[in-house]
Amino acid sequence: MLNYLGKRLINSIIVLWIVMTVTFLLMHAIPGGPFTAEKNLPPAVQANIEARYKLNDPLSTQYKDYVENILHGDLGPSFKYVGRSVNDIIGESFPVSFELGMEAILISLLLGIPAGVLAAYRRNNWQDRTVNLLTTIGIAVPGFVLAALMVEIFAMKLGLLPAAMWIDWKSRILPAFALAAMPMAFITRLTRSSMLEVLGQDYIKTAKAKGLGTSYILFKHALPNALIPVVTYVGPMVASILTGSFVIETIFAIPGLGSYFVTSIYNRDYTVILGVTIFYSAIIILMNMIVDIIYPMLDPRIKIGEKED
Repeated sequence: MLNYLGKRLINSIIVLWIVMTVTFLLMHAIPGGPFTAEKNLPPAVQANIEARYKLNDPLSTQYKDYVENILHGDLGPSFKYVGRSVNDIIGESFPVSFELGMEAILISLLLGIPAGVLAAYRRNNWQDRTVNLLTTIGIAVPGFVLAALMVEIFAMKLGLLPAAMWIDWKSRILPAFALAAMPMAFITRLTRSSMLEVLGQDYIKTAKAKGLGTSYILFKHALPNALIPVVTYVGPMVASILTGSFVIETIFAIPGLGSYFVTSIYNRDYTVILGVTIFYSAIIILMNMIVDIIYPMLDPRIKIGEKED
């Protein structure tokens, strides 16, 4: 296992370096710069600002300096948020995004897996058709459309929940469900299809022949094996939820990292874009590694590292 994790770590470092390099080059390939949109800024003042942030240095020099700073854990200063570094922005705003993401993940798992089990157990009945209808809606309707509909219904018309901000537990319900809708639908469908396959296996038929209870068969024998495809999806799903909350955070005025990232794109705040991209890339890589480690826990027949052979 240690050899496998060591190889994955080396590969992860290479991937992060590629992501950083490509993002760096793309940011500097876009015409203009962080301060070109400033109004009535004298050329001399703009030149002094660019000199302060070393934006007038050759691109190779800027890249070299940035890599050196990254190796020391410094993601650089923000060009638009005066006096704040990218490290500060991530440290202050990511906990909000993480909290929202974890709430959406819990909703996806706690509702998606039981719904998939129910749909498989009650195949072709009204429960199955209802679940399929809801999952189709969850997959087909974009998150920002669903968020707008939820705000219109539950906030504007019914007045049950706040339309925006990040204040109390009520303000978390709409964004969490809007963010969880699509992954919950995928988890439900994955669980259903996998459960149908597992329920047709011989060992399940043997368990039924022994007179074991339905709940015991479903949750003790069938569900652990049926969860393997779900776990495969959960790793990228976690990263997708954490990185895909940008639009949801903007709609609900949530002070998370996503709002900073969107603003930094408009402002061409290179360091914030680079820092957030590297940070989220690391999360995606980490989640994929965790998924590989979880596989043998669900099915002892799977040996870690075998997928590379």
